[in-house]
Amino acid sequence: MKRRHFIRDSFVLGTSAPWLTKPFSAAISQTPWNKHNVQLRFGVCADLHHDLIKDGVERIEAFTQSMNIEQPDFVIQMGDFCTPKPENKLLMHAWEKFLGPKYHVIGNHDVDGGFTHQDIIKFWNISGAYYSFDLNGYHFVILNGNERRSQDVSRYPRSILKEQYDWLSQDLDGTSFPIIVFCHQGIDNDLDGLMEGNIIRLLFERTNKKARYRKIQLVLSGHHHEDYLNWYNDIPYLQINSIAYQFARTDRGYRFAHTVEPIWAFITILNNGMIIVKGRESTYIDNLSSEEQSYYRGYATVPHISDRVIPYPGQLPYY
Repeated sequence: MKRRHFIRDSFVLGTSAPWLTKPFSAAISQTPWNKHNVQLRFGVCADLHHDLIKDGVERIEAFTQSMNIEQPDFVIQMGDFCTPKPENKLLMHAWEKFLGPKYHVIGNHDVDGGFTHQDIIKFWNISGAYYSFDLNGYHFVILNGNERRSQDVSRYPRSILKEQYDWLSQDLDGTSFPIIVFCHQGIDNDLDGLMEGNIIRLLFERTNKKARYRKIQLVLSGHHHEDYLNWYNDIPYLQINSIAYQFARTDRGYRFAHTVEPIWAFITILNNGMIIVKGRESTYIDNLSSEEQSYYRGYATVPHISDRVIPYPGQLPYY
């Protein structure tokens, strides 16, 4: 698809998709942008958990239908999508309905049932468990946070080991483009996030210091089924909430709190580096009890992805 074919004259996201009903936040609506200052756009969803829910195909069809209307430069799902079993080919067919480039991040649940990363690579038709690509003057890095330390006895692995770390270090150093990173587990979140989060953040910060500007422009994650933006030493870490459900927690465990409608994010990068996140909001099929709303001490349980504007400061004195 040609870029000129899908950048609308008005460039108001969501006006062509009737189910995109959440209004722009004030910050987004007041941001000066038009078809001439857009660098690239992409759609992102996370944590479908198709093997655990009943309407995964319908949720992905809603996503791909919306993306075909908006026509971004690519779409990406952030992991915990589906296991590579034959019954899930119908879901892959729904995913393939998006007419542009499509990318995947491997999640911890994608290898449930004894499947391997190689099984996932083949089933999803991706280039590797971790990889990178260039598009429209940006460098995109997809990490695999599902490697296991020898001493890690937790149920699900959540590590990046030396071979991948060395590859990442060389990959970041080998591009002159600004960088956007995707990893299923939060690199900024020690509540079941990446075990090597601190050392990866230090690598990002050293990359910026060497480049003398914010070369790592954005780091995205899924996994946590939450909605937040964290900053560590001038690097934004954006969590993408689940397209399907949240965990409603109490001291007795948790249940799945499904959203009525699927939620995802549409991200626009302007040519000055400003990043605009347009989210979606829904409601829960079953209301959360007061105990479920107050028990969990982590980020709030919410049925939406927030609109955000992530400013870009330009050249900074990284000393």
